[in-house]
Amino acid sequence: MERIAIYPGSFDPITNGHIDIIKRGRKLFDKIIVAILCNSSKNALFTIEERKEMLRNSLHDMTNIEIASFDGLLVDYAVERKADAILRGMRAISDFEYEFQMALMNRSLQRNVQTVFLISGLKWIFISSSVIKEAARYNGDISNMVHPFVDKKLKEKFGFSNP
Repeated sequence: MERIAIYPGSFDPITNGHIDIIKRGRKLFDKIIVAILCNSSKNALFTIEERKEMLRNSLHDMTNIEIASFDGLLVDYAVERKADAILRGMRAISDFEYEFQMALMNRSLQRNVQTVFLISGLKWIFISSSVIKEAARYNGDISNMVHPFVDKKLKEKFGFSNP
């Protein structure tokens, strides 16, 4: 039986830290669905379609990866997609309390869907999409923190691309 995990997030944009979690998650699961949460209360820099494009470009060389988007409860989406687990990355102890609460809530809503935590690699522990966007907004060099396609898209978004 195929083991499927949902890796949810805003991916606004995807970072090398996300890619690290996906690569490592592939060793645990047969398929990973990278699922963009459609959250209208968040003010995203990129549209859902732009984020899907960045995900496709960043993950193009990986097999058994599906890129999707969803709205509503994550556990309902996991059941709909016949996923066994929700894959989450944790960067620091500050992530733990929130992630632990969410895992407990998800477990109370749907006992058959497990949450699996992977600790970020030390190289990526300080990276978040928010920090990446802030650096990119001021033309900071983020080329070692995101896929080259994402770097290009951020430069374009903030008006730093070459003519």
